[in-house]
Amino acid sequence: MATASSIEQQIEALREQLRHHEYLYYVLDAPEISDAEYDVLMNRLKKLEGEHPEMLTPDSPTQRVGGKPREGFAKMAHSRPMLSLDNAYNEEELRAWDQRVRSGLPASEKVRYVCELKLDGLSMALQYGAAAKAAAQLERGLTRGDGSIGEDVTSNVRTIRSIPLSVAAKKLETAGLPQSFEVRGEVVLPQAAFLKMNEERVAAGLAPAVNPRNAAAGTIRTLEPNIVAQRRLDFYAYFLLRDGDTFLPTHTETLEALKTAGFRVNTHAKTVDSIDQAVKFIADAEPLREKLGYEIDGVVLKVDATAQQRRLGFTGKAPRWAIAYKFPARAAITQLEDVLFQVGRTGKVTPVAALAPVFVGGTTVTRATLHNADEIARLGVKIGDYVNVERGGDVIPKIVEVVDDKQHPRGTKEIVFPAKCPVCETELVRVEGEVDWRCVNSSCPARVREELLHWAARGVMNIEGLGDAMVAQLLGQSAVLEELNAQGADEEEVAPVVPRTALIHSIADLYRLKREQLLSLERVGEKTADALLAQIGRSKEAGLARVLLGLGIRFVGERTAQLLAEHFGSMTALMEASVEDLEAVNEVGPKVAQAIVDFFAIRKNQHLVKELAALGLVMTAEKRVVGTAMAGMTFVLTGTLPTLTRDEAKSMIEAAGGKVSGSVSKKTSFVVAGEEAGSKLEKAEQLGVKVLDEAALLEMLKTQS
Repeated sequence: MATASSIEQQIEALREQLRHHEYLYYVLDAPEISDAEYDVLMNRLKKLEGEHPEMLTPDSPTQRVGGKPREGFAKMAHSRPMLSLDNAYNEEELRAWDQRVRSGLPASEKVRYVCELKLDGLSMALQYGAAAKAAAQLERGLTRGDGSIGEDVTSNVRTIRSIPLSVAAKKLETAGLPQSFEVRGEVVLPQAAFLKMNEERVAAGLAPAVNPRNAAAGTIRTLEPNIVAQRRLDFYAYFLLRDGDTFLPTHTETLEALKTAGFRVNTHAKTVDSIDQAVKFIADAEPLREKLGYEIDGVVLKVDATAQQRRLGFTGKAPRWAIAYKFPARAAITQLEDVLFQVGRTGKVTPVAALAPVFVGGTTVTRATLHNADEIARLGVKIGDYVNVERGGDVIPKIVEVVDDKQHPRGTKEIVFPAKCPVCETELVRVEGEVDWRCVNSSCPARVREELLHWAARGVMNIEGLGDAMVAQLLGQSAVLEELNAQGADEEEVAPVVPRTALIHSIADLYRLKREQLLSLERVGEKTADALLAQIGRSKEAGLARVLLGLGIRFVGERTAQLLAEHFGSMTALMEASVEDLEAVNEVGPKVAQAIVDFFAIRKNQHLVKELAALGLVMTAEKRVVGTAMAGMTFVLTGTLPTLTRDEAKSMIEAAGGKVSGSVSKKTSFVVAGEEAGSKLEKAEQLGVKVLDEAALLEMLKTQS
């Protein structure tokens, strides 16, 4: 009779065999056994674990698919923000970035770059913790989310077979990794899996997914791990952290450590000694797009040395030591079948081309923007024309030109821009000096819909659960939305009419919603209703800057909203401000100031603000005391300052009322130069701009204080 010890040894031996074969198949693409042989081993392990449940461990290969989350996905803070990358679209921009990197480091230091393919998927953070026998075990998988807080999708991440559920002690030692570490990388859906998934969707009477990236993102957030497992997602690792920080000397060594630990690392990566070599890598990489079996949209360059990365630091949203070179947009020829007219949040009417379906850059395109009436005239396009469609930045489809040759005859039907709003039939207005026609009816159903979606968006009021489908139901548009989805239309392509039976007619109505009203909607249960009401309630505390952003004032983006909130401190003070008062705010010019005054001069907008305040929304912010001695002065920072970082110097200048620019011109008041100042210092000297060192800057700040 087998002893407990011998059974445990059998179980562990089977686990090691299965892990080995998973690594060969899913990471190295070099299987040694057939699927049938793998299944025999798996079934044998399942049988033994079923007979001895006390020996079951979370990192067993049998545990890849577990139960679904009970209440959706919990939110968790990242150990370190998952920032986006700045982009370069041509060689000139790439070389300018190279110069910025070199100017931020001592001239004596050699700079090397690591070139990697930019995978077109979704970012993921995998956190591993200490396990028995000095191994490391997968504890958590987080989506990027807003960069600071992600969603815990561990149950789904466990189904991705190129992600190790555990890393053995021997591998950790060889790779130089601690038991607790974090791996970041990209989840992708291979093209073959994407095509198979769409075949199944079409066979089931569902609309096909738009592209592999969106399909991967949707898959990783489904509440059914079994579905995730069937989709065959893949994971490529490219970053390694310990306690929220990098710890190996170079990025090259990081990639090698990840490989050694058993993670899949993209083989198309190279460490180069110059920007010229990086340019060659990019030129060689672009033709690979059609051969790889997964989507890429560019090449990422990273400074190799970790110490140099730390010295270069970060801007507010991206590392200075990395950049994404985006490949040129891909294009295809198709026929323009019709033109629809979309009404946006501000009343802007945008012509949208309805196209014969065409595959461009991994996506089936059926719609493209025509921007405005002037663009239609410039293109000379007619319905029935064949057009060249391009995905700008591989994302937004647009018509580049009309194709006119023997194989592609011209169309004959003129595109007539409407004189009235296609939704509410209000006469359209075109402001002198602008290209856009607008519906000026603030109660236009199309505008209400777009206002609600903008208000609820991430980065604005962040009301999770108030997406397209929910807004459609609240506005009584569900039937129309289903029809549009069946036609493959995107939510922004057409603006359906809001019936009189709508539960809400304005942003303020959101905060009057009752539980019983939500429960009366289709597919809305108690948990969904309670969760949405909780999200709406929490949004009341978002603060003045978010409310300003949510109101959708023209030209007021996230930074301007924050500056206005910090300057005025309350909605009341802002609404009473004159154009001159507003122009006194750093970075607010005449155009923005006038737009703000015009917005609050409209009675409907005044009434909305009063309603929101009465409903309990926070309309105040902590005022930031800004000096005036440097008002009107523009500074440019260059080189490495002795004691201040650039961000610290920038904050101090702005607090004194000054403005910091990235380039030197005749309008520059002062250039603040540190060590290795570079070309900006040279240009300042050529233009006769006064140059300060750190001591002179601090003395100036002290004087104004």
